[in-house]
Formats: sequence, C-alpha cells, structure tokens
Amino acid sequence: MIQALRSAMDVMLERDPDVVVFGQDVGYFGGVFRCTEGLQAKYGRSRVFDTPISEGGIVGVAVGMGAYGLRPVVEIQFADYFYPASDQIVSAAARLRYRSAGDFTAPLTIRMPCGGGIYGGQTHSQSPEALFTHVSGLRTVMPSNPYDAKGLLISAIECNDPVIFLEPKRLYNGPFDGHHERPVVPWSAHPLGLVPEGHYTVPLGEASVFRSGADLTVLTYGTMVFVAEAAAQETGIDAEIIDLRSLWPLQLAPLIASVQKTGRCVIVHEATHTSGFGAELSALVQEHCFYHLEAPIERVTGWDTPYPHAQEWDYFPGPQRVGAALRRAMEAA
Repeated sequence: MIQALRSAMDVMLERDPDVVVFGQDVGYFGGVFRCTEGLQAKYGRSRVFDTPISEGGIVGVAVGMGAYGLRPVVEIQFADYFYPASDQIVSAAARLRYRSAGDFTAPLTIRMPCGGGIYGGQTHSQSPEALFTHVSGLRTVMPSNPYDAKGLLISAIECNDPVIFLEPKRLYNGPFDGHHERPVVPWSAHPLGLVPEGHYTVPLGEASVFRSGADLTVLTYGTMVFVAEAAAQETGIDAEIIDLRSLWPLQLAPLIASVQKTGRCVIVHEATHTSGFGAELSALVQEHCFYHLEAPIERVTGWDTPYPHAQEWDYFPGPQRVGAALRRAMEAA
C-alpha cells in the first residue's frame, strides 16, 4: 500500500502543478513510513517539503494554500497527533465553503496513518474516524487495500472539499487477518495488491461488496475487512462483507440492500466502542432495515480504554471476537 499511495501522489504532482506535498519528515526523509520517498528528489523542495513539528501550522498553511488555488496534500505523521490541528480542520477547512457562500474552497487532503497492530501504544494506535464524520464539511476516507488506496487518494486530491484520508498502518505492507502469530503476507501475493500505473480513480462516497454472502452482513472498513473475512472463513458462516471505503459521505443503498437480503448485521471497527462510527451505522440499519432484521445488531470494536501496549491483542478486535459475534447473530431467534 505504501507504493500505491506514493504512486498516487507522484501521478498528481506530475499532472497538476498546483499540487504540493508537505508535513513532518515527508521531504528528504520520505516520511516515517516512506510513503513520500523520492518525491522531493523528483519534484524539488518547493513542491515536496518538510515542516516544523506543528500540526496546527501544517493544516493552517494548507487551508490558506487551498483558498489561494493550490491543492495541498499534507501528512499528519500519526492520526493520534491531529488534535493540535483540530481548530484548523473543524473551524477553518470544513467551514470555508459555507462561510464564504461558495467563494472559497479548501481542496486539501490530510493523510493520517491510523490504527494499531504495530505495538505503537496509546499515542500511536488511535482510530479517530468518528471525530471527523461528526463534522459537516469534511469527507472521511479509509481504504483497505492498495488498489483502492491509490484510486481514492487521487480522487481526494482532485476533490474541492477537505478530505481526511486515514491509512491503516497495519495494512501498509500486506493484508492482515488479525492472526499476529502468523508470518506477514505481502501485498504482492494478494490480488488487490495489483495496482495500475498512471492515473485512475475510485470515486469518493462509494462502498464496495468485498465478499458476497447470504447468511449475514458485516459492515466494516480498513484493517477489519480482512479480519472479518478470516472470521467468516473460520466459522463457516456465509457472510457478506461490505467495505465502506468512504465513511462520510456514506453510500447507504448497498448497506441497506445487503441487510435486507440477509436479515442479520454485524458491525466491526477498531476504534473504541462508545460513540464509535459503528453506533451511527447501527442506528442507520435500525432505521432503514428494522422490519427485515431477524436478530439484534452486533458490534465488535476496540474497548473503551486507551490503546494498551502490553495487551495489544486483547484490545484489537481479532477474528475470534468477530467470529463469536457472527455466531451470536446466526443463533439469535
């Protein structure tokens, strides 16, 4: 996925002279995860450059650049660090089009590595997506594979709205099914690791049926797509897995169609349980599919605690916990 993200930025830097890339260590060093490696050497220090350690300053400058006509792509080194930039994201970027009656826009993309599974502890493992979906004026995206990552990132850069682009760190080097004791499988061995060269887009605001099934529906995104797939295979339950891809705006139609077809729904995400995005999904399913449901909606999430370092895999919603929820949904009257 690292190479796919780098390719998306490379394509857009070449196609559009208004695209600039900046953030902490993204220039000469190529980013802490090497997603921008080689871009400064190719496009120069005026288009790919390093910034001070100031998330508020990074996003504030990006808002001004966007209003002026540029298309900044900025990196917050870890999603956990976005909080100092909250005012710039919420009060400036998200509101600019509305408060100017459409005279100005904020066409900026804010990339943020998120999630756990790398022993990052409480300050390098958070999944804050629900905080962004709550804000009018922001688009929130989380890809689960390299093909979608490149296409969605290009769409985000071309979009005239501010896009929060969340990148699950555990998926950077390969799909992860939650079995941390097994060897890492590289993306080169997975069909979704095949990424076309050049420009292509995956539209924002469109979900994907990752796995067709008839027994129940799993609504999920990011790393949990592969965890849900593993749980379905290990339990033998014919689960239909919907990969949201874009959390907001949310494409509701395929979610409704799937739940109405199967009559059962399990929602899975890595973020904390209370007020997580799964709560919104649960409310939407209840609102639109109530008379089709044959069992209570299940939610499998992180716990309502800081992300622990020593108990990483007790917190992480692995295939065993997801599989137990699938069984409960199937066994409910």
